Amino acid sequence: MSAPAPIAPTREPVAPIELSIGGMTCAACAGRVERALNKLDGASATVNYATERAIVSGLGPDGAERALAAVRKAGYDAAVRADGDDEWSRRAALDRIGSLRRRLLVAAVFAFPLMDLTLVLALVPRFRFPGWELLCIALAVPIVTWAAWPFHRATLRNLRHGAVTMDTLVSLGIVVSFGWACATALMGEGAGSYWIGYGATPAGASSIYLDVAAGMTTFQLAGRYFETRSRRRAGDVLDALAALAPDSARVIRDDIEVVVPAAALRPGDLVVVRAGETIPADGVIVEGRASVDTSTISGEPVPRDLTTGDTVSTGSLSTDGRLVFRASAVGAHTQLAQMTAMAEQAQASKARVQTLVDRVVRWFVPAVIVLAVLVAAAWLFGGASASHAIGVGISVLIIACPCALGLATPTALMVGIGRGAQLGILIKGQAALEASGRIDTVVLDKTGTLTLSVLRVGGLDVDDEAQRDRVIRLAAAVEAGSEHPVADAIRVYAESHVADLPEASDFRTLPGRGARAVLGRREVAVGGEALLDLVGATVPGWAAPAVEKARDTGSTSIYVVEEGRLIGVFTVADDVRASARALTDRLREMGLATVLLTGDSPAAAHRVGRELGIDDIRAGVLPTNKAGVIETLQRRGHRVAMVGDGINDAAALATADLGMAVVEGTDIAIRSADIVLVRDDLTVVADAIALAQRTLRTIRANLVWAFAYNVAAIPIAAAGLLNPLISAAAMSLSSVFVVWNSLRLRSVRLHSR
Repeated sequence: MSAPAPIAPTREPVAPIELSIGGMTCAACAGRVERALNKLDGASATVNYATERAIVSGLGPDGAERALAAVRKAGYDAAVRADGDDEWSRRAALDRIGSLRRRLLVAAVFAFPLMDLTLVLALVPRFRFPGWELLCIALAVPIVTWAAWPFHRATLRNLRHGAVTMDTLVSLGIVVSFGWACATALMGEGAGSYWIGYGATPAGASSIYLDVAAGMTTFQLAGRYFETRSRRRAGDVLDALAALAPDSARVIRDDIEVVVPAAALRPGDLVVVRAGETIPADGVIVEGRASVDTSTISGEPVPRDLTTGDTVSTGSLSTDGRLVFRASAVGAHTQLAQMTAMAEQAQASKARVQTLVDRVVRWFVPAVIVLAVLVAAAWLFGGASASHAIGVGISVLIIACPCALGLATPTALMVGIGRGAQLGILIKGQAALEASGRIDTVVLDKTGTLTLSVLRVGGLDVDDEAQRDRVIRLAAAVEAGSEHPVADAIRVYAESHVADLPEASDFRTLPGRGARAVLGRREVAVGGEALLDLVGATVPGWAAPAVEKARDTGSTSIYVVEEGRLIGVFTVADDVRASARALTDRLREMGLATVLLTGDSPAAAHRVGRELGIDDIRAGVLPTNKAGVIETLQRRGHRVAMVGDGINDAAALATADLGMAVVEGTDIAIRSADIVLVRDDLTVVADAIALAQRTLRTIRANLVWAFAYNVAAIPIAAAGLLNPLISAAAMSLSSVFVVWNSLRLRSVRLHSR
């Protein structure tokens, strides 16, 4: 009998590796890193340029070392993110922003006096002094070397891998213009024959190029600085979401409560949460009752009354009771962690969209370089002197330099952002502007967005109308000792209806049910439906219509019970904002469809939807499903803007083509959004879309001008009809036009203003 065949050892799956990438300056860099990683055996990699992160799967135990080596071989830096820690990336980004800021300041400090000096001395010969050109060169050296080093470094790195980008053209323009300036200054008359034919003196020739080199460096550094600073904020939402979970947890071990790190929790652990503590894991309550603030997860303002058998989620807060629950999901498997993952995935997909400039530069840069060389060669072989041929080639390179192209986006973006700030609108970056031009559907969160997220008493039904004021006084006296949002609503209602309140004694909170106190030797209790069972009260016939109406409209019934008998029923609801109807009307005027998306009950959602004229209402949507609703609309061909305010909206805000967060919302929702709305008026949503569209049109106009300028000017320069002075002036005028067109946004007027 033959021996059984040996069983092949099973191979444990290796978890994906997450890397922080440093040194990427454009979307093409992300593609280059991704291609380098995907060349590894068995690797499947995606690189997120916005968050500067890469996820690599399919590698073996030594995968991290192989991945790091591949990234570094491609010319970039990298570090492994351990347990979500991104300290390396944060430090690298801050260092890069600081470096760009310092280089920009140095360039500006030297460029302005250099430009003034060269202009005056080049045009007014009698002001010149011995060695003035060497002084100008000395002023230019820090600009074209140290300040411009990021462009030179990127160019050298790309050339080593056979690639060219806009950095290449910028670097080449700086080097050639500065180099020829030095050559004309040092070689004197022999190098100046090209300009003599156009009426310029050899002594003034070098100053032209110094202006070009200094101005190009300063403008490009400004654009790169603002781009890098804006892009750094793309991944902040992930850190903020993760910070919601507590660092420690109280668990029962051998019938004793002990505190352990939250990372040590395991499914099945019995976890204890006291009043005022944050829940560290998902699970099911096995003991206790409490009002739990779930706003971090659901976004709803009213704490939920939870007891045995109910589920709890990480990040929720127990406001007034002790709970013991059995953990069912911990760490990366909790609802909060899944929301974090969805936000990251949504941001990654959005970050892959390349701008018009990135696409065109792929052919524009090498075409300009080749054209400049060919033009110089054609003039040389046509019998022109070497100086003349090189001068024409440099003119082509200068006039085609993408200064206007580089300014087209950042100047319009900065002016648009400044105007938005005046109107209560904070636009985070170009992605928001690009998305705004295609929006056809606006999805609106309910609580905290369309509503005030503050409870208000909408009505009071009493057993005896003559006792109405007495019921108000009794309820307010009991709630005077409570900090529950419902108690706040009843106290505010009482302040406008009665003058004084009776003294309450023996006040007690009833976790998950309400509160009770003794007033004039009679016990009075105030609370929700769970209170009735506790005090043995029933809903009589006079109260049934009010309770049923509240249920149908999505309002909450709060019962007032005196000595076991129901004497009054408050109807409490979340008020719709005064400007909500104006917003929905304005969006319809703009031709945009509206959708109401909420985790609240269908009754409450339809009450708000009917009041605001919203036809498409999606109610009872779990936080983890909100992004799915957005994706469904997108698959149907819609371009979607999402307006929200809660942590539960973070993934949906990032998934939408355009995310908009109200400033009263959570910090996490604000970081997930493309546009933040500061003004206390919902019509700011429509204003934000209109401003973003106007800014986008300005950017497009700038880009059209920049490209049209190059198409028209390059042939003129190639024909030798422009000397470098004219070329430099034309390039400057092109940049001035772009800036002027962008500055027009400062006076833009919106419909609601």
